[in-house]
Amino acid sequence: MESRICFSLNGKDVSITTDPLRRLIDVLREDFDCKGVKEGCSEGECGACSILLNGKMVTSCIIPVGAADGQQIMTIEGISATEKGKVIIDAFADGGAVQCGFCIPGMVIATYYLLSNNPDPTEDEIRLGLSGNICRCTGYDLIVESVRLAAKRGGELWKK
Repeated sequence: MESRICFSLNGKDVSITTDPLRRLIDVLREDFDCKGVKEGCSEGECGACSILLNGKMVTSCIIPVGAADGQQIMTIEGISATEKGKVIIDAFADGGAVQCGFCIPGMVIATYYLLSNNPDPTEDEIRLGLSGNICRCTGYDLIVESVRLAAKRGGELWKK
């Protein structure tokens, strides 16, 4: 049975009539063209499908779209349009953290979430903040250094 589901997507109010048990990742990718939300494991383990749901980082492959009704969702498309997102993306590019790019949207979401909650993380806090996001190409050292660079470049921006 289909239901009308309404939520905020990257700052815009949207709605869809669909099966409320349909996976959120599928709705985001297929119905709202958020192709930056990647599907890796389909089990909530790899982080490629990470989004912010009401400001908390979650994996969209294990959430039914019905749970998004009335909620606020930010995808990589929304975050990349923000000043904070641009700082992170530039730091990842300048730090050599981008190779194939498949994991990067989830890594950027994790970095955004981390720095928004902890503007000056230690290396251990960065590694913990990125845990749950798998990278098979670049390796974590360049990603960790890029998160440090984003923290440094963002400075006071993260405290807002």
